[in-house]
Amino acid sequence: MSKRRSFLKSVTALGTASLLPQINLASTNKSVQPPKIKPSKIKQGDTIGLVAPGFAIKTESLYLALDTLVKMGYKTHHTQRIIGNYGYFSNTDEERAKDINEMFANPDIDVILCARGGYGSTRILDMLDYELIKNNPKPFIGFSDITAIINTIYQKTGLVAFHGPMGSTIDDEYSQMYLHKILMDMEKPLHLKNAILNDPKLYRNSEYYRYTISYGSCQGEMVGGSLTLVTAMIGTPYEIDFTDKIVFLEEVEEAPYRIDRMLTQLVQNESFQKARGIVFGVFKGCDRQKVSENFILKEVIMDRIAPLGIPAAYGLSFGHVTNNLTLPIGVEVYFDATKKRLRLLEPAVS
Repeated sequence: MSKRRSFLKSVTALGTASLLPQINLASTNKSVQPPKIKPSKIKQGDTIGLVAPGFAIKTESLYLALDTLVKMGYKTHHTQRIIGNYGYFSNTDEERAKDINEMFANPDIDVILCARGGYGSTRILDMLDYELIKNNPKPFIGFSDITAIINTIYQKTGLVAFHGPMGSTIDDEYSQMYLHKILMDMEKPLHLKNAILNDPKLYRNSEYYRYTISYGSCQGEMVGGSLTLVTAMIGTPYEIDFTDKIVFLEEVEEAPYRIDRMLTQLVQNESFQKARGIVFGVFKGCDRQKVSENFILKEVIMDRIAPLGIPAAYGLSFGHVTNNLTLPIGVEVYFDATKKRLRLLEPAVS
């Protein structure tokens, strides 16, 4: 019996000793944001490579995107990987990740533009070659599901990536104007002007209202994107660090109670509570008629965000809308929640 006790004591001590270094390492091994890298400016005649990290793009939508890009003055390139379907994805996880890696490695590709969003980006985050991306910096552009990739690229490599129009949504003058201003022409602080809504009916649509949630102004780096993706990344190795950041959020076709659930998850996140400001775009298709059995979108946003007491405003021109601003991940901005204005304080490209 005494030998058995000695053996168990030895095993217990060995197990504890082997665990302690791992625990200590985990507690001190916090990720450090790499130095900021800015991709080169784009110019007329550059080659834009299209990728589909999530859902498949319909053939007619792809052709329309290619035609629009050519009319904008660019050459285009895509592989066969984005044509066809693998279930609801454009291809397997491995092939979708390989497409992105090869676009960064290809010296003939100047810009990488996501053809569309959908779902699937989070499945390939651990398959992207971040060292390759870091060593071959170039603009990477997309929004919606692409939120996962653009924020992870910045966090892993320091490369500024862009929340902006995709191939399926780029046929819009306002969206093209700001894409060019930010990736081609910007040399000094740039005020991002909200779009003038051409359709009078949109001014009566509560989802397009612009209002201040909490007054004030702040300055910091921008991170964010789709509310669904931002919350989906919490608790994963790719969780966004919101500390001292200005967080921008948009969403599409989610009922107010689902927005409530996601915002509640965010405000319970320790680093989100340390954000400097919150900028909401347009939550298209997310409001509902006011009845006694529900809350409208504005009530949910005010209830969840106002208690944080940091500058916040709703309704800026970005998201799943026709007029979609390009917002650089990692670039220093000034946000005036009272006036509902954003100003880029530094160029996003070199």
